[in-house]
Amino acid sequence: MHTETSRCPKQAFCDTSRSAPCVKTSNFSTTWGSRPQRRDLASSLDDIGTKLRITPTTPTILGAMATTVVLLLGAAPAGGQTGSAQKPPMAEETFKNIQVLKGISVNEFMDAMGFFSASLGADCTLCHVAESGGNWEKYADDIPQKRTARRMVTMVSDINRDNFGGRQVVTCYTCHRGGNPPKATPSLAALYSAPPPEEPNDVIAAAPGASPAGDVLDKYIQALGGAERLAAVTSFVAKGTYQGYDDTEKHPFEVFAKAPGQRTTIVRRSEGDSITTFDGRSGWIAGPSTARPVPVLALDGGDLEGAKLDAELSFPAQIKQALSRWRAGLSTTIDDREVQVVQGTSAQGALATFFFDRQSGLLVRMVRYTDSRVGRIPTQIDYGDYREVSGVKMPFHWTVTWLDGRSIIELSDVLPNAPIDAAKFARPAPPTPSR
Repeated sequence: MHTETSRCPKQAFCDTSRSAPCVKTSNFSTTWGSRPQRRDLASSLDDIGTKLRITPTTPTILGAMATTVVLLLGAAPAGGQTGSAQKPPMAEETFKNIQVLKGISVNEFMDAMGFFSASLGADCTLCHVAESGGNWEKYADDIPQKRTARRMVTMVSDINRDNFGGRQVVTCYTCHRGGNPPKATPSLAALYSAPPPEEPNDVIAAAPGASPAGDVLDKYIQALGGAERLAAVTSFVAKGTYQGYDDTEKHPFEVFAKAPGQRTTIVRRSEGDSITTFDGRSGWIAGPSTARPVPVLALDGGDLEGAKLDAELSFPAQIKQALSRWRAGLSTTIDDREVQVVQGTSAQGALATFFFDRQSGLLVRMVRYTDSRVGRIPTQIDYGDYREVSGVKMPFHWTVTWLDGRSIIELSDVLPNAPIDAAKFARPAPPTPSR
């Protein structure tokens, strides 16, 4: 089984604050300590192999230390290659023994690993040799489960191509639903038990009778202090603590943000800082070599869009301009509070859904999505403990939840309109251990 000292490659590529042993950690969290359940699937492998008429194994994958882990193909660094904003490194250029998921960036590859992990409720060591923990080279070793995973990825791709015109309708999660093997018989217990909390669909349809999205966003801006006061805050520096998924202690955390869209977050660790930076156009993540095979990696695709949106929403007066095609969906509840749901679309087509407290108008949750070759990747950020800073309300408690875990950031100090050196938003250098 996975141990505290094991490291999964995805950890290397998560958001700045995403780093914790083999189970995704997140930047911010709402219910600290609720660990995603990972089942011991070893006894199920023969069963799934029989049902699928392939091999007695299945793509049971990883938890993920920082955003997810690597399951399927091999993942040992093929060289200390770092990314550039123009051409991010491809998976097959960075890892050894990549056979199926070729032609995608390291970021998307790692997102795919997280998708597998969540879809099957599995740990990384079920598709990688036990010696993989702490040894990047061993992730490339083949075992039967990994070979099965490759066939499964091809099978799902063929199903979508042959039946849905190539649209991503069927994914690993369609059948596995967080477990392994997939069940062929309906569960009577599930049928007659209280249903799990309903979540809005990824794509929100405009709901008749719902408050117009523009009105909901205007109420949010007013609840924070009004457009004029929000516009007066053009930068801020914040300090606090970060506690990753499996961290036993809190780590110093810093945020540097400058309007309209620059942002850097830093988690201070003895083995080296973890840094996420967006300079208004390009973004990077950096971490110690003990945690990532690529110490500095350029963001691309949906990860870059997510960093851009996070930076722009640091200054919420511009929320309407950050996305387009706003629509309001049906209301729902979060923690017994009624929330209004609105969704916007980025210029590149990525979706982001916002949940606003109907009574206060404040933002309670945002869920943004990243497309990948194997499925849509959700990242959920919950906001709480709003406090007034220079006449503007800001959330001091953030929770980020994604496919393999969650983590918490608690701010203690926020300095508005602080001068920030432009170098803070430059490509970070490879971190070095503190002395």
